[in-house]
Amino acid sequence: MGFRALLIASLLTAAGTLGPASWAAEPTGSLQSGAAPAESGPAATDVRVGGDDKMTRFVVDLTQKIDVTAFALADPYRVVVDLPQVTFRLPPKFGEQSRGLVKAFRYGLIMQGGSRMVLDTNGPVRVEKAFVIEASAGQPARLIVDLAATDRDSFMRTVSLETRAPRSPQVKPSEAPKSAGDSRPLIVLDPGHGGIDNGAKAASGELEKDVVLNFAQTLRARLEATGKYQLAMTRSDDTFIALAERVKFARGHGAALLISIHADAIPRSEGQAEGATVYTLSENASDAEAARLAEAENKADVIAGVDLTAEPGDVANILVDLAQRETKTYSAQFAKQLVGELKATARLHKNPLKAAGFKVLTAPDVPSVLVELGYMSTKNDLKLLTSAEWQGKTAAALAQAVDSYFAPRLARGAARGN
Repeated sequence: MGFRALLIASLLTAAGTLGPASWAAEPTGSLQSGAAPAESGPAATDVRVGGDDKMTRFVVDLTQKIDVTAFALADPYRVVVDLPQVTFRLPPKFGEQSRGLVKAFRYGLIMQGGSRMVLDTNGPVRVEKAFVIEASAGQPARLIVDLAATDRDSFMRTVSLETRAPRSPQVKPSEAPKSAGDSRPLIVLDPGHGGIDNGAKAASGELEKDVVLNFAQTLRARLEATGKYQLAMTRSDDTFIALAERVKFARGHGAALLISIHADAIPRSEGQAEGATVYTLSENASDAEAARLAEAENKADVIAGVDLTAEPGDVANILVDLAQRETKTYSAQFAKQLVGELKATARLHKNPLKAAGFKVLTAPDVPSVLVELGYMSTKNDLKLLTSAEWQGKTAAALAQAVDSYFAPRLARGAARGN
């Protein structure tokens, strides 16, 4: 079917020509968080895809006309559509099946004031058109993206010649935590995922990005109450933050410790697992599960449609170039103390101390750990993860580990002050 025929088909969907789409990406939860767009703003109410492996049209029904931009990225092949902040009123499971050149898509907040749709494609594609038509004759406004199959050489040539600015938004944490003259250690809490990147999802619908943000806020309050530390968070709402920006945030503000907070999930076919795990940085993963998790977590930027052309392709190279022995030693020391404290309050994984090549842990001068609080895919763990009582007890255990880790430094500071 050609583009002209597809356009006619898209305009006839109210009569059921293409039928309602039965597929699309998991909902981002943008309607469930404080960062959700206001109901008075633009909203996406339906998505349809038509075409074949040569030409495909992607159509989004909108409540009002908006401005859009679209561009393609490689490795993996995907098309990014940037929009103003939009409410996505789409059914669950939207975007999970393949049609034409589009094998899946996802959507959500990429920054305050901006949303994004990312279309995973089955191969290299060319964005023929990306435009929005006004509502008319009882039909809603529509976003239309026309894709055509191409070869890799042509695709890479087109991508290299494009001069969009910026190609991908550099979403940075806005908080400036360092206070002049304040000698207290700065601890950066890093709730994983956010915005367009949901992270793991429980069968009952809970999203990792929401669970870990709630926990990070609980931990922050606990640590601030001691008066011993400065605290900052890489994100404090449902906003996507690129992995590199999380690391830069910690380094740029002279953090003394970074704690990245996550909640794992494993496919049902792999059985069940339970309990918390603490990870440190290593070029070689401690086991296959650690390698799987690091690979999954390191895909956050791909999920959000970030342009990775300027990023090193090999995590191992980052580790070789950046990881410093002293920093890794301090990270391992804190990880051991943390596991020791968690034993009393939290269910631990059978192997609670692991290592792998997590990008978010690659700051060469900031001791860093990644804490997997439990498994979103395990019923008992999920019950704990969403319990305010459990979060409070576990935050207290983490805070105690932080106190133990910094005790010698704080004691030296107090002695000098006297």
